[in-house]
Amino acid sequence: MKKVTAVAAELALPFVQAAGCTLWDVEYVREAGTWFLRIYIDCPGGVSVDQCEAVSRPLSDALDVADPIEGSYVLEVSSAGADRPLKKPEHFAAFLGHEVEVRLYRPVEGRKEFHGVLKGYDQGDVTLTMADGTDRVFPKKETALVRLYVSF
Repeated sequence: MKKVTAVAAELALPFVQAAGCTLWDVEYVREAGTWFLRIYIDCPGGVSVDQCEAVSRPLSDALDVADPIEGSYVLEVSSAGADRPLKKPEHFAAFLGHEVEVRLYRPVEGRKEFHGVLKGYDQGDVTLTMADGTDRVFPKKETALVRLYVSF
């Protein structure tokens, strides 16, 4: 049996493509007692509310017909965001050379957050070029989150 996220991704993909976007990620999570099915989309130049709606409405109907989720849930379709998490190898490949933030499960040298330029990704291990020009590897088992770094 396929995971809920895999089924939702298959159902969402044609609607996402029809809206001129790409499917970034799918999450099925429980927060404060409520289940959420989140579809994250991306589009060159950004994602509009109209594009989210163009995916949400037909996807909601398709999910009702396929009925892959027992019980109630909230469907959300949104942009992947400027500070989007990088999870898949293709995410890392697309953002090589960009600034990212790495969050660790446990502190290293008294810190749990590091920021630098994404230099490499190898089977979950992330390499950053730090501000001082040195490269630092963060092993997959120690890395909680990698996301694009946004400075204001």
